[in-house]
Amino acid sequence: MESAEIRRRWLSFFEERGHTVVPSASLIADDPTLLLVPAGMVPFKPYFLGEVKPPFSRATSVQKCVRTPDIEEVGKTTRHGTFFQMCGNFSFGDYFKEGAITYAWELLTSPQDKGGYGLDPERLWVTVYLDDDEAEKIWREKIGVPAERIQRLGKKDNYWSMGVPGPCGPCSEINYDRGPEFGVEGGPAVNDERYVEIWNLVFMQYERGEGTSKEDFEILGELPSKNIDTGLGLERLAMILQDVQNMYEIDTSMAVIRKATELTGVEYGAAHGSDVSLRVVTDHMRTSVMLIGDGVSPGNEGRGYVLRRIMRRAIRNMRLLGATGPVVKDLIDVVIEMMGQQYPELVSDRRRIETVALAEEAAFLKALKGGTNILDTAVTETKSAGGTVLSGDKAFLLHDTWGFPIDLTLEMAAEQGLSVDEDGFRRLMKEQRERAKADAQAKKTGHADLGAYREIADAAGETEFVGYTQTEGESTIVGILVDGASSPAATEGDEVEIVLDRTPFYAEGGGQIGDTGRIRVDTGAVIEVRDCQKPVPGVYVHKGVVQVGEVTVGAKAQATIDVRRRKSIARAHSATHLTHQALRDALGPTAAQAGSENQPGRFRFDFGSPSAVPTAVMTDVEQQINEVLARDLDVHAEVMGIDEAKKQGAIAEFGEKYGERVRVVTIGDFSKELCGGTHVHNTAQLGLVKLLGESSIGSGVRRIEALVGVDAYNFLAREHTVVAQLQELVKGRPEELPEKISAMLGKLKDAEKEIEKFRAEKVLQAAAGLAESAKDVHGIALVTGQVPDGTSADDLRRLVLDVRGRIQGGRAVVVALFSTVGGKPLTVIATNEAARERGLKAGELVRAAAKTLGGGGGGKPDVAQGGGQNPAAIGEAVDAVERLVAETAK
Repeated sequence: MESAEIRRRWLSFFEERGHTVVPSASLIADDPTLLLVPAGMVPFKPYFLGEVKPPFSRATSVQKCVRTPDIEEVGKTTRHGTFFQMCGNFSFGDYFKEGAITYAWELLTSPQDKGGYGLDPERLWVTVYLDDDEAEKIWREKIGVPAERIQRLGKKDNYWSMGVPGPCGPCSEINYDRGPEFGVEGGPAVNDERYVEIWNLVFMQYERGEGTSKEDFEILGELPSKNIDTGLGLERLAMILQDVQNMYEIDTSMAVIRKATELTGVEYGAAHGSDVSLRVVTDHMRTSVMLIGDGVSPGNEGRGYVLRRIMRRAIRNMRLLGATGPVVKDLIDVVIEMMGQQYPELVSDRRRIETVALAEEAAFLKALKGGTNILDTAVTETKSAGGTVLSGDKAFLLHDTWGFPIDLTLEMAAEQGLSVDEDGFRRLMKEQRERAKADAQAKKTGHADLGAYREIADAAGETEFVGYTQTEGESTIVGILVDGASSPAATEGDEVEIVLDRTPFYAEGGGQIGDTGRIRVDTGAVIEVRDCQKPVPGVYVHKGVVQVGEVTVGAKAQATIDVRRRKSIARAHSATHLTHQALRDALGPTAAQAGSENQPGRFRFDFGSPSAVPTAVMTDVEQQINEVLARDLDVHAEVMGIDEAKKQGAIAEFGEKYGERVRVVTIGDFSKELCGGTHVHNTAQLGLVKLLGESSIGSGVRRIEALVGVDAYNFLAREHTVVAQLQELVKGRPEELPEKISAMLGKLKDAEKEIEKFRAEKVLQAAAGLAESAKDVHGIALVTGQVPDGTSADDLRRLVLDVRGRIQGGRAVVVALFSTVGGKPLTVIATNEAARERGLKAGELVRAAAKTLGGGGGGKPDVAQGGGQNPAAIGEAVDAVERLVAETAK
């Protein structure tokens, strides 16, 4: 079975069972704690943490994932890979253990002609957490797995949490026995190479507290809503279904191996060393294509460094196998051909992916030639001196000058019998402080290789920035990039990056976003500029689209910024400086800037603080800022030596690198900072600053968001209107509003409690009548019925339990009541011990009812709850319960 078919069957199976199919999220994690998505549940993390209400109760996905901690093991084992696809099914307060286990077994063991994967049930082993008797019982009694093929493991293997306080719970893993040729018998507890894990079922049912390790943390109690998170490794299942030895030999990977053998002349299977290299190439090229496809560009930091590292490992392994020329295009074409069936966007985006990858290959091949010579010389010198450790400064030189990732230097040095002074290398990297955020670097460079910008700078010189004093000016187009590659021309509709010899456009930096505007070419062509970046020092890149005509290198042009927007940004930037100083005055020098962003009419400012800033302090800071505005302080900038600037007490701006000469922006006697941004000429031009509030964005870091000028006025005007409306409603003065509204809310809350109490009493009043209406079905006292619409789940549950308790005399009792809440049907069913002894379990009865209602449900044998989408089917659901009771009780 091909990988694409495995994926299709997975999604189809769960979609048919009420799951919403969620497309794979980008590999670029939407999570500040992650560089890349490492697990299938990451896109659903906000739902599991309760931060966002899920738009569905059931979901399924096949998520792209990248993990690199074990990159050195790639190719050496059967299971390590940097890119993989995680098939997952998720339940948010819907089905739980029995549902998840049943679905997993059904999909794995159903015949292939029935839509399943057709695995032999006799070769499947199961692990459960040490004391998870419930899961073990379901596997043994419900599914029929023999006790000898169920093993209990501890927290290290069979307990899941996110590593921080939050949801957690036991796991149950499904393992496949690959046979005696893969090792000794004894199950996954003994040999995980033979009994390979293919599916992990996580039962999120508890809340964990603080802890010191993965296995040492306190369980605080049960979650109010229990969830399911499962993950099946697509590549591992493909390995089994395609009957191959390892993940590198499945269909989507083996094609890459065959291409690599064709390019190098090395036969796969001929030798262990060459096999490892071929697997590394296969894994890393797949990962590279998927990362580039999701917008990652090679770089020296963050995601960009991950991509560069794996690409260069793949290219070097091809060289070790005997390749002498470029190979990336051929390998990429095969990857796209194989993976394009599952991800069509790779096919449509082939040109851009190839452009990025080929540029990286060209840069690395050039670096490899020169860097290898440097490394060989350093190795010879080290050995001649009797040393066994390559110095950190040599490793740093290879990284900084020749682009050698440190692990590549480690590998090449190890091949020569040397280790590397990694601590020295890390120290030099830190001192250089050239590491920037990967996503910021990607934004600055788009998809172009930095070499393209450097080539323009080498040919035409650096861009002259005239934007401090001019908003428009004559320029010459000295460079054009289309789709990340240099081009002599661009035509109408092309997305372009334009480099001018001089420009009034401010390039994003120091927290200030880039200018927008227009470039009008003498030929009549017009370029709408949507952003301006500085990907390499001295080169201003104007990103936009050609609206009219053709643009060519060498053409004369008139560059004009959006003046109104620039002035609005300048007001925000000056307000940021005032906020920074006012916070330092209030909180001390520890309130140092940790980031900022200045946009038209608004700004955000990040600063260090161990705790929330009190409201009173925020009020004082805002007042001080606006008092400074009223003082009409002049704002001026001057360039001076860095030592002089420090001597004058100028504050350095976050994330900026400074040379010997720096620009210092001074606001009267209030603020002095190193800054390359644009500002107002006088504080009165800001008009007004309104701080909207502050919040935490990470450990020890707070964020203030604020409005400036007209935006601040409009906000206060809206606030005034709201206050006036509230005054009219409550008949009070503004200062009385908090007390009056609080009193009203208190009365409302008390009234709601009384209403709830009355409703609950009214519902329970029906209990006696319902108990008396019990029908005898083969000796079972059966109560069914529909209660008034709007009866909540809690009230319905209380009523069902009350009715069950009223029927005495040792009779077997089943109570199944239905309600409609918010237009959707709801059912709660309860059984007593005598009924359960006769095989009547509440969970099974609920599933029968919920299926008729067009939904699902579950619970314990004594009481269970379910729901659906079709309230008109409640009568049919009652009949379904009665039939099942009758059939079971015979």
